[in-house]
Amino acid sequence: MGNSNFVDYVRIFCVSGNGGKGSMHLRREKFIPKGGPDGGNGGRGGHIILRGNSQYWTLIHLKYRKHIRAEHGQSGSGSLCTGADGPDIVLDVPLGTVARSTETDEILFEITQNGEEQILCKGGRGGMGNAFFKSATLQTPRFAQPGEPGVEGWFVLELKLLADVGLVGFPNVGKSTLLSAVSAARPKIGDYAFTTLEPNLGIVSYRDDKSFVMADIPGIIEGASEGKGLGIRFLRHIERNSILLFLVPAESPDPQKEYRILVNELAQYNPELLDKVRLLAISKSDMLDAELEAQTKALLPNDIPHVFISSITGKGLTELKDLLWKTLNQDA
Repeated sequence: MGNSNFVDYVRIFCVSGNGGKGSMHLRREKFIPKGGPDGGNGGRGGHIILRGNSQYWTLIHLKYRKHIRAEHGQSGSGSLCTGADGPDIVLDVPLGTVARSTETDEILFEITQNGEEQILCKGGRGGMGNAFFKSATLQTPRFAQPGEPGVEGWFVLELKLLADVGLVGFPNVGKSTLLSAVSAARPKIGDYAFTTLEPNLGIVSYRDDKSFVMADIPGIIEGASEGKGLGIRFLRHIERNSILLFLVPAESPDPQKEYRILVNELAQYNPELLDKVRLLAISKSDMLDAELEAQTKALLPNDIPHVFISSITGKGLTELKDLLWKTLNQDA
């Protein structure tokens, strides 16, 4: 875990630039001894901006960049010259990044589109020069505005993977094997619990060059919502999935109970997850003959569509993809 390149949570301190001072300047030229005020405005301080980049999949590039400071705007000058704006700092982040204020715990915005830009820290406005304050009753103002200070504070950036289908299940039920069977993703697979230590994404090819994205997260165990196991750390990655695909292995003595435990853990973490469409796949079903499959089917919950699959033999995978595609597009 310590050497993983997948970083989905960073805490950074940001300071935007101060606005430049307005100029208090009076025009003085040969033959124009009293030319009046001509002080220019100060430049804006630099923003700190987050920009969505579809080529990024982790926040690791910000993990060791804890303090980010933008430059100040330049002061205005005579001849109505406006000071230069402070250069903006643009931080590329993966799609699905959420920015949150640590002071209020408020979600400020979410980056979901490639090239989308959102201002995290707004630079201070430049001050107005004395020419701005000239009027019929005040023809020679001898003052100008200072620039506004920038904004500073601690912010949390969280990555929530953008996927159409999220895989939910206990450790070692075949989630990673399924992802590798239906996509080009090659997650780590092993015959022991918690083989998957970080989320994996795979693009599932469908008929007529269509496709959808599937996400595999570390397995959930009972009590995950209370901090047990690894799953709770990564549950944020299924908050944006359109469909939750629950996996229960064919050897489970009580598939319905296992499914209900998983649903309860999601409800404890975020009740809104229960509003998502749920499907059920019985994995490792190559172990079942027709009689055992019928017996297992009788034990399944009645309120959720299900399909028997085997990622090793390919059994039911076409039916599963048909069901997922139909469900994803039923409201289209």
